[in-house]
Amino acid sequence: MKPTIITRKLETIEELRLVQSLEKTVWGMDPIPIHQTYTAITNGGLMLGAFDGERLVGFSYSFTGFANGKAYLCSHMLGVHPDYQLMGIGKLLKDEQRKLAKEMGYELITWTFDPLESRNAYLNLSKLYGICSIYLENWYGEMEDGLNKGLPTDRFKIEWWIASERVEKGWVPTLDRFERPFTVGKTEQGYPVLEWDEQNVPTDVDGLEIPVPDHIQLIKSSEPTLALDWRLKIRKIFQTLFQAGYALVGVNRSKAGVHYYQVIKRSTIPLTTSERGDIQ
Repeated sequence: MKPTIITRKLETIEELRLVQSLEKTVWGMDPIPIHQTYTAITNGGLMLGAFDGERLVGFSYSFTGFANGKAYLCSHMLGVHPDYQLMGIGKLLKDEQRKLAKEMGYELITWTFDPLESRNAYLNLSKLYGICSIYLENWYGEMEDGLNKGLPTDRFKIEWWIASERVEKGWVPTLDRFERPFTVGKTEQGYPVLEWDEQNVPTDVDGLEIPVPDHIQLIKSSEPTLALDWRLKIRKIFQTLFQAGYALVGVNRSKAGVHYYQVIKRSTIPLTTSERGDIQ
C-alpha cells in the first residue's frame, strides 16, 4: 500500500541532522555541513522534509540567489530515499516549495539537473512546467559519486517562474508538429545511439524534438564511450539552440529507448516582461 507522505518545513539542528543522514543514503557522499544549511535557511533559504510517519524519506534544500537586481530561490538539492522513489515525492516537495516560496515573496526558483537524466527532466518540465534556456558545461567539474562519475557534469538550468501563466495554468505549446531532425540507431547491445554528423542544428522552425536516452546510467555502466558520445552531442545541440533563442519546455516520453525533449522559441512562452530575460 502506498504510504501517506507529509511535507513540512525543517527548522531545527536536529532535523538537519536527519537530512545529513538521508544525503549519505541517497548519494553516498559527504553531506553539506549543518552550519551552512542552518545559516542559509535562517536567511531566506528553505529546507523541506517529506515524512512517512516519523521517518524522513525526502528533502529539498534551497537558498537565496541574486541576479539582475532581483532575489530568487536557488533550489540546490532534492533527494528521496531509494525505497521511496517513483512515488511522486519529488513533486510533493516541489509543490510545497513553490507554495512557501510565494508566501516568502519569491517569483523565481532555479535549479540544475543532468540533461541526460530524462526522468528528472519529465518532472521539471512536463509536470512542474519549468523552462530552460541555459546550458552549463561541466558545471561541477569531475565528481566521484555513483550518479556522476565518469562523465563531465553538464547541467541544464531550470527557471521556474512560479507566478507565471506557464506554471499557474500549466501552459504548453499547441504546435501542429515538432520537427525531429536527428535519427537514433542501436548498438550491438541494443542501446540507443544518436546518429548525427555534428554539422547542422535547425534554427528556423517553430519547434523541435531532441532525443535523449531513457536510462543513461545503464549506458554508462555498459558502454561508457557511448554515454560520453551522448553527452558531447547533446551539449552541442542545446548550446546551439539556446544561443538561437530556443527554450526547453517539455518531454515527450516514448518506448523506443529514448524520450524526446521539446524545444520552442523562448519568446512564445507566456511570461511577464520581467521574466523574459535569462538568469545567468
